[in-house]
Amino acid sequence: MSGVNLKNVVKKYGDVQVIHGVDLEIEDGEFCVFVGPSGCGKSTLLRMVAGLEETTSGEISIGTRDVTDVDPAERGVAMVFQTYALYPHMTVAENIGFGLKMNGVDKETIKKKVAGASRILKLDDYLDRKPAALSGGQRQRVAIGRSIVRGPEVFLFDEPLSNLDAELRVEMRVEISKLHNDLGRTMIYVTHDQVEAMTLADKIVVLRAGNIEQVGAPMDLYHDPDNKFVGGFIGSPAMNFVDAIAAKASVEVPSLQTKVKTGASLPAAGTELTIGLRPEHLLIDTKGNTHRVDLTEALGGVSYAYLTSVETGERLIVEERGDERVNKGDTVGVTFEDRRLYVFDRASEQRIR
Repeated sequence: MSGVNLKNVVKKYGDVQVIHGVDLEIEDGEFCVFVGPSGCGKSTLLRMVAGLEETTSGEISIGTRDVTDVDPAERGVAMVFQTYALYPHMTVAENIGFGLKMNGVDKETIKKKVAGASRILKLDDYLDRKPAALSGGQRQRVAIGRSIVRGPEVFLFDEPLSNLDAELRVEMRVEISKLHNDLGRTMIYVTHDQVEAMTLADKIVVLRAGNIEQVGAPMDLYHDPDNKFVGGFIGSPAMNFVDAIAAKASVEVPSLQTKVKTGASLPAAGTELTIGLRPEHLLIDTKGNTHRVDLTEALGGVSYAYLTSVETGERLIVEERGDERVNKGDTVGVTFEDRRLYVFDRASEQRIR
């Protein structure tokens, strides 16, 4: 068993606390992604699991072992960093096997393990090349190979694709997903890119300011966010938010000039609320006049219209499908299905269910 368990984990730098009592259970063989904005603590938390950052208090376990105070080399983890950190004077094979060589592993064993990793990562044709002769994606695969040969219980990835261009990022997401399926090992992956999180993860951990906001499967977080932050962070384009006011058994939405009945347990009439609407749940009414079209993005099978409320100045992104498209400068209306409405308390930003 190589699951990872964090119990009330805290990290402080002097008087500054950056991780606030995190509790988290990652199952054996699970692909878990830490996601959140820059500075939320996701890389710090990953480095604490690796042992590269000291744990101020709390407990970190891998499998049945408490590794809180265990040396990084003894934790059974391997880490893939944002930078490849390959030795330029060594071949691919030498780079992959270098850690084993430094640990005194015999040449024949190194050769077999390098060959195994190379086969998994499709590097057989590049084993004699130097890093300078490789693409960015190939270099990252070499860095991953260096981790595979160690045979770790847990793989840790710290934004490994951030240096790659868009096309290579997509290719490497597929490669990492295949790697997880092939090896069946526990993997923890850090990214600020929620598209990577949605496509790779079995479980997503959404972090903000050193706290866990929500944990769940990708589509569970997408369809059932606990608060405005998660609703806005998970999904691309992001969820739309507009001001609303609680009324008797309904919600008034000034910018949409509508009153909506909802199954949410609403607070007293007059309470200020925020409603969330996904771009794909909105429809444009070409006969309406509540919003001005500021910009349209045509992306082939789907387009996005960026709208501004004529009355309140609030902005919306609407997904358009089919052949009919609005144009910049048009004035339109916006409608939506009542059941697609998310209601949040404006003060606390928590979901009202």
